[in-house]
Amino acid sequence: MDKKSGLSMEKVIVIDFGGQYNQLVARRVRECNVYCEIYSYKTDIDQIKAMNPKGIILTGGPNSCYEENSPSYSRELFELGIPVLGLCYGAQLMMLLLGGKVEKASLREYGKTEVHVDRTSPLFSNVEETTVCWMSHNDYISRLAQGFSVIAHTADCPVAAAQCLEQDLYAIQFHPEVLHTVEGTKMLYNFVRGVCGCAGTWRIDSFVEESVRQIREKVGDGKVLLALSGGVDSSVAAGLLSRAIGRQLTCVFVDHGLLRKNEGDEVETVFGPDGDFDLNFIRVNAQERYYSKLAGVTEPEKKRKIIGEEFIRVFEEEAKKIGAVDFLAQGTIYPDVVESGLGGESAVIKSHHNVGGLPDYVDFKEIIEPLRDLFKDEVRKAGLELGIPEKLVYRQPFPGPGLGIRIIGEVTAEKVRIVQDADAIYREEIAKAGLDRSTGQYFAALTNMRSVGVMGDERTYDYAIALRAVNTVDFMTAECAEIPFAVLQTVMSRIINEVRGVNRVLYDLTSKPPGTIEFE
Repeated sequence: MDKKSGLSMEKVIVIDFGGQYNQLVARRVRECNVYCEIYSYKTDIDQIKAMNPKGIILTGGPNSCYEENSPSYSRELFELGIPVLGLCYGAQLMMLLLGGKVEKASLREYGKTEVHVDRTSPLFSNVEETTVCWMSHNDYISRLAQGFSVIAHTADCPVAAAQCLEQDLYAIQFHPEVLHTVEGTKMLYNFVRGVCGCAGTWRIDSFVEESVRQIREKVGDGKVLLALSGGVDSSVAAGLLSRAIGRQLTCVFVDHGLLRKNEGDEVETVFGPDGDFDLNFIRVNAQERYYSKLAGVTEPEKKRKIIGEEFIRVFEEEAKKIGAVDFLAQGTIYPDVVESGLGGESAVIKSHHNVGGLPDYVDFKEIIEPLRDLFKDEVRKAGLELGIPEKLVYRQPFPGPGLGIRIIGEVTAEKVRIVQDADAIYREEIAKAGLDRSTGQYFAALTNMRSVGVMGDERTYDYAIALRAVNTVDFMTAECAEIPFAVLQTVMSRIINEVRGVNRVLYDLTSKPPGTIEFE
């Protein structure tokens, strides 16, 4: 299934002008049970018309809409009879294109701001008259386009929102999609369900049913090969394909020895011969092979390349044993598509391993990406719907190179043991404290620092473990999570007492930026 598989449902389109929250807008709309996709502002208007969307949302962006060469769009967009909601830059561009005026503000608004709204507007139905919203703008709407009226203002922003009821056009200067806007989801709900008239038929259970039907139709009696990493995305892809085509699916699980403690066995328990899924499961225990390749390597990017290249080699060897297959399946999800520059207009964040080029080392006819339209939270819901154990579905995000980039310096079997044991203790105590769902991402890493310590009246010279915990909405930015000190003390005590080779535990307070979430 690809993006043109024709999900037969009502749809809202997000037109991206380079805003950092473009994915968040689409996610919030889907939380209203309305299907939503992101497209670049370079998308031709005839293509937009052909999609027949129920509504259109214009995102924010870093530019000033009145400057030459700034992202723009055809004025015809506002004459299609389709409701349009402009957010921040999108609001300003709407005004400019329709004859209003946008100028640089004498005072920049940034952060949580009290906004006074007109509750008679369809956009602000059931919203408090004074509500807290997230502002982030240097420009402001100094003159409304004809037919518009002000429906919200702040102490410093005379046009915090405006509407043209006759044409179903709405412009909001703030960001309703971020959590800092207290009633933002309610506003987006009012737009997509109220103004656009969407019925809210987007459900994960119906997605699973429709996907199973489409996979069966596409695959027929063909064979499918999937690289199963044990992560959430590939596991849910395996579950979905298994339900659709059973033993026409072969999953190759490469255990590179850089997984979390017991993770390889957990994956085999779920998908192996004694598991609940009807598929062919091949586990390759390649731990020693990886350790040998990584011996003496300390440079992070080189480690990444070795781990990625070796995976390809191992997978290739197994694929040759299987022979020709009709489809190669991948656990690509929607953020992978957007971040790789294939969806919206935001800067390419990463060249994702699942998109932007097919491998040439497997003999297959076509690629199949059953989760390509889903965000991560939707993937998890689909996993539960498919009967995949909750422990696996809500597994913490885990990088492709695994513990290879949570071990500073050379990777050895002994270092892997240390970080696996420390990380298992950390995760166990976080779960005991009931923080496992409320904390965004948390893990233990092994620093390359060794220091003097005293244990049992004896001098030690052992490694320091660094604990990391961050909260993030989009993984572009992250703040250190405030884990209760008592929990950290328990984790520290257990690691030092139970993990051989560690005599010091540190807690990483660094935000992103300037740091990254992972250590390498």
